[in-house]
Amino acid sequence: MGILEKIADIEREISKTQKNKATEYHLGLLKAKLAKYRVQLLDPGKTAAKGEGFDVMKSGDARVALIGFPSVGKSTLLNKLTNTHSEAGAYEFTTLTCIPGKIEYNGANIQLLDLPGIIEGASAGKGRGRQVIAVARTADLIMIMLDATKSETQKELLETELEAVGIRLNTRMPNVYFKIKTGGGISFNATCKLTMLTEKMVQHILHDYRIFNCEVLIREDITVDQFIDVVLGNRKYIRAIYCYNKVDSVTIERVDELARTAYTVVMSCELDLNMDYLVETIWKNLALLRVYTKKRGEYPDFEGGLIIRAGSSIEHVCHAIHRSLVAEFKYALVWGRSAKHNPQRVGLSHFVENEDVIQVVKRR
Repeated sequence: MGILEKIADIEREISKTQKNKATEYHLGLLKAKLAKYRVQLLDPGKTAAKGEGFDVMKSGDARVALIGFPSVGKSTLLNKLTNTHSEAGAYEFTTLTCIPGKIEYNGANIQLLDLPGIIEGASAGKGRGRQVIAVARTADLIMIMLDATKSETQKELLETELEAVGIRLNTRMPNVYFKIKTGGGISFNATCKLTMLTEKMVQHILHDYRIFNCEVLIREDITVDQFIDVVLGNRKYIRAIYCYNKVDSVTIERVDELARTAYTVVMSCELDLNMDYLVETIWKNLALLRVYTKKRGEYPDFEGGLIIRAGSSIEHVCHAIHRSLVAEFKYALVWGRSAKHNPQRVGLSHFVENEDVIQVVKRR
């Protein structure tokens, strides 16, 4: 029996099993086996022949991947937002490879990737789905294109395909400390009450992955699936926005309902509706900051500016200017939101905010 057949059997058993207190333990073990087989499916080993990929070099300050079913408007959106031409047509599978474009916004260069449409079963390799999802794992933000004229099933199917390959959308990594050791058995502790997980279940899941010596410290109430994600350690936690195209073809009540859903933008590529808000939403979800540099005795350089990630420190700013600057760093002067008073003298560990002005002073 192949891996796909084993996965299908376990999924069938999970769907048939009633979900209650008595079956929680059995379902937990089934989910652990399912995750194990899915990892084997995605990473068959060195002996497997390599398929033809279409990943492109990462460029710019951030990467956004466009994912959706065929003929939902991905190529049209790329043409509207960037200066790149991607073939768009009224028939399915117009795009057969990865086409990159560039959005310029707030001084940042954001790489937008138009990926081929995926179909149901993409996580198992159907329709070049594995290559598409492999590119999506390298993105800083996933933009899921949906057709407003179709049912919500399309959204659920895309989420299921991404979930099957270890992409977790709009969630954070569970607050769990997990470390494999060379001896001492399994040490299990929890700092809160666990309602969906037991120590016995944890031990059986670890034994299923042939882990017999490790330390586990759970700091929040998590599910079996979340614990399996921690054990595997290869999950990608990526922010996502759901982009509903063709809203000009549905009622205003439907548009209002969709617009009020979390992480959602409604738009129309054909009529250029809400495109500005879409780009603004992309910027906010990427959590990028723009800071300005200043030389001693001169005005700040407001024309240029540096694009950095939210939560960056002065050390990251120094690396963005030049990689040798940290070795020569003495202190920095900061004007802006992050400063208690203007200017504030700070060290490398000071965290910057959006539109701060920074003057770096080097050792003599």
